[in-house]
Amino acid sequence: MKRNDWPTADPQALGMDAKKLSELDPKIKSRYSNINGIVVVKNGYIAYERYYHGYGPTDTHHVASVTKSILSALIGIAIHGGYIKSVDQNALDFFPEYVPGPPNKQIQDITIRHLLTMTAPYPFEDWHEPLDKMCMQPDWITYTLNMLGQEGTIGTFKYSTAGAHLLSAIVTRSTGKNAREFANEHLFKPSGMKEIPNYEMKSFGFDDLFGKHVRGWVNDPDGNSTGGWGLTLTPRDMARFGLLYINRGCWDNQQIVPASWIDESTVMNANNYGYLWWLREEEGVFSYSALGDGGNVICCVPEKDLVVVIASEFTINALDRWELIKECIVLSVKD
Repeated sequence: MKRNDWPTADPQALGMDAKKLSELDPKIKSRYSNINGIVVVKNGYIAYERYYHGYGPTDTHHVASVTKSILSALIGIAIHGGYIKSVDQNALDFFPEYVPGPPNKQIQDITIRHLLTMTAPYPFEDWHEPLDKMCMQPDWITYTLNMLGQEGTIGTFKYSTAGAHLLSAIVTRSTGKNAREFANEHLFKPSGMKEIPNYEMKSFGFDDLFGKHVRGWVNDPDGNSTGGWGLTLTPRDMARFGLLYINRGCWDNQQIVPASWIDESTVMNANNYGYLWWLREEEGVFSYSALGDGGNVICCVPEKDLVVVIASEFTINALDRWELIKECIVLSVKD
């Protein structure tokens, strides 16, 4: 399937209730007004696609923490390629120059798996990570390593964007390419996604890292692509990534992400969180999602061969997308 040559199909022909799908547009306009684009893929075909606020299929959006799930795929590809030994390799193996302070015994036991599953300890309170502090440092990696393993216990869920950034640095250290370069070569290009150009960072202020100047894939002062946010994608490329996962890593008969990695990344657990993917089991339907602040979503529902992508303008306390996805899209699939 070429880049712009994505077949569309009538929802009815794909076993979907067109009437249910038609409820999407008025709901989006009235209740989810920060949505810029939505793409629904069923059985590999685009069944529904709409854009708002002047956006179209070729416009990119900052997808925030959806970036983490892309990074998860890159770790799987790097392990398969022999750059990284396994998920149980110690994080510190990749930073031999770093010497932990004497009281921090835990850091030596923290592995890639702990970073992927958000089960590494940090000294901040749940959901109160001081990300702005990291972004003010000349060296984000040393700052994060200094926090890693402090307070708390290994194995307890604590969501950390800085931890995802460490994984990005591990990609750089193990492959010799930053996540953007490695993704272009091993993930984006082979699956027909748009390759991400290198934009020089003018500075590291809020707008450069999170706001209106975000373009391409943001990087830190050392050139590591941001691991937890900062990637810009078109909604169709988000959908390609979701479809790649639904197809267990295979695209045009080429295995891009190992199937075993996708299985491992999305296996249900008590934290409802896999390898940088959010997991959900509701009314017998299992789904896994890449979720980004403001309501950016790649939702995969394997048993229904369904991918739902939503690109959104960042807004504080955006309405959760799940109800919209469930009511108008998942329930539109006729069993």
